[in-house]
Amino acid sequence: MLIGVPKEIKNHEYRVGLVPSSVRELVHHGHKVIVETNAGAGIGFSDKDYKAAGASIVGSAEQVFAKAEMIVKVKEPQPKECKMLRKGQLLYTYLHLAPDPQQTEGLIKSGATAIAYETVTNARGGLPLLAPMSEVAGRMSVQVGAHYLEKEPGGAGILLGGVPGVRAANVVVLGGGVSGTHAIRMAMGMEAQVTVIDRSLDRLRQLDEMFGSKLNTIYSTVDAIEHYVTDADLVIGAVLIPGAAAPKLVTRKMIKAMRNGSVVVDIAIDQGGCFETSHATTHADPVYVVDGVTHYCVANMPGAVARTSTFALNNATLPFAIALANKGYRKALADDAHLMEGLNVHDGKVTYKAVAQALKLKFTAPQEALGL
Repeated sequence: MLIGVPKEIKNHEYRVGLVPSSVRELVHHGHKVIVETNAGAGIGFSDKDYKAAGASIVGSAEQVFAKAEMIVKVKEPQPKECKMLRKGQLLYTYLHLAPDPQQTEGLIKSGATAIAYETVTNARGGLPLLAPMSEVAGRMSVQVGAHYLEKEPGGAGILLGGVPGVRAANVVVLGGGVSGTHAIRMAMGMEAQVTVIDRSLDRLRQLDEMFGSKLNTIYSTVDAIEHYVTDADLVIGAVLIPGAAAPKLVTRKMIKAMRNGSVVVDIAIDQGGCFETSHATTHADPVYVVDGVTHYCVANMPGAVARTSTFALNNATLPFAIALANKGYRKALADDAHLMEGLNVHDGKVTYKAVAQALKLKFTAPQEALGL
């Protein structure tokens, strides 16, 4: 198979779909790889590095899209990239379609087959291709939250861990999944007072066993969210419904009741965000203020630590990329029910139910769309 890797064009996105070692692995399996010039420059990989791994370098994204049978990316295709996709071509990347009707329409019109990293599952019911970026985003959320609590960028002037004689910051984490767990780990490591709110008692028990009595575990109700959010210095939104739009757990009224200089970080912004006041921002302009509360809602948070993120992502995505290339997407999907869960659009049909429901589009079962 001929596999193409374009340079990412989203604002301040330096990650790349394949690192040289992944290219080498695919070449070892008998495939050809073309890489757009400077695709890996943002994380320290030169065209020479890719050539040494066995790739061919091309001068533009147009050449990559025109030639490749499978496109491997990181972020969702931007409008100009959607227009370059074609019928029968395979796109393998993050999509986050539920809050993005424009991209969904572009993929439908293209006729391409689009597999979303974020909806591929595993035998334990997890999301193995989303997990690495959730880990990064969870850890980053505390890092950026601590920064924006400082006075200079507009925060309340609070040190997350306090000092002897002065209370630590109150940090509330909404959601105890992968990103939430990593946010908890970082916030507790910085000696903040941490509360996690989740609707699964089983998960709260696991978190209690994992972190002990210093973590405050609270069952999710509207009353609990209101009580803890309005008293928080930093709130991290880490809720996830696979493939679907995030629920709006924090209302504008709750935001208004928070103290001036407080901070919210919305990790769920890729899926529309879990704060009523959230809208996507970029690394170039990451924050805005609503009712005295700083909002950090960058839609590609892990892009800020692009090298770490790219290696973590490649570790997870490469085995599936090899299967898709070795078998072709039809057989690879037919052989692996968990990979089949990643199929979001095929030949003009929406094949992931949560996306179809969120955007009020017709749903076609993936097996039916593929004629299996």
